Amino acid sequence: MNRMFWKSLRCVALILALHGPARASDATPILVVDVADQQVLYAEEAGRPWFPASTTKLMTAFVTFEAIRAGRVSLDTPVVLSEHAAKQKFLDSGLHAGSTMTLEDALFAVISGSTNDVAMAVAETVAGSEEAFVKAMNDAARRLGMTGSRFVNPNGLFDRRQKSTARDMALLGIAITRQFPEYRRFFETSAVVIDGKTVESHNALLTRFDGVRGLKTGYLCASGNNVVALAERGGRQVMVVVMGATTERERNERAAMYFTQAFAGELSPGDKTLSALANDTKRSPPDMRAKQCGEQTRDYERMRDAAYPMGLPGQTSYLSQAGAAKKVHQITTWLTPRPPKPEKTSATAKPKRG
Repeated sequence: MNRMFWKSLRCVALILALHGPARASDATPILVVDVADQQVLYAEEAGRPWFPASTTKLMTAFVTFEAIRAGRVSLDTPVVLSEHAAKQKFLDSGLHAGSTMTLEDALFAVISGSTNDVAMAVAETVAGSEEAFVKAMNDAARRLGMTGSRFVNPNGLFDRRQKSTARDMALLGIAITRQFPEYRRFFETSAVVIDGKTVESHNALLTRFDGVRGLKTGYLCASGNNVVALAERGGRQVMVVVMGATTERERNERAAMYFTQAFAGELSPGDKTLSALANDTKRSPPDMRAKQCGEQTRDYERMRDAAYPMGLPGQTSYLSQAGAAKKVHQITTWLTPRPPKPEKTSATAKPKRG
């Protein structure tokens, strides 16, 4: 009996240590916004810093769209994977240094396929270097009023310095939606096929929630599952941002739930607009690796499943089971030969000993 008592006590202590009472470190930022007037319909920790993961690629797309509009590049501009681009982690494209595609195809690969190597190649093509492109990303963030964001790479791979907030990502998503409606096809595509290799989008909302128009998902062990999503019904557009969900199921179901509630009129506008929300610029993003990919994962996921059971076996789902037809984009690449290494000249050759 005594052994059972202490075992139970340890279990309770573990649960409290991991999950509650609700702590700032357990926050998973949520934001629901009416796009037309940017009225905030619902918000939780919307200004809390978070690792953006691949939602970073929304800014990569925005900067690229601006460059196209300014005439610096076009959708036909060749994008060549450099050695640096080809070395990016977590590759899904199957491409190699020298692989080449049009900028239009590259945008499909980056936005739908979330390819990290192609994102780097796009940055180098548009701005000449990763460093110059990152500067353009941060310049754009300042112009858009993204006061809680800092970008250090174009693909969202982990870097402690890279951060954003749900508020800022909503601003970015709305800016893309309003300023570049001609490019919505990039965000509505569910898969790309690169030289016969299929790369699926991780955004199940595209095919399983009526009216979703994109935009981008993201995942790192340090961030959990993020999504910036846009849906449209009856001429009304709603933006939902979810950051730090434990699983793709939780992320998709929670986003679908907020969309459902917003379109049903169950989320009433408050007294704040999106730009009026404050960012917390003093804190750093929480590192979720222990909970997402470490020793706490099983217990943390069990707790989150209990809190958000939608879509689990025997539970109601906010997603359609039938699924809409997928939009797939075909990409064919070609090889751009790398320039030969310069030969040593007499000026650089070592002098012979006399």
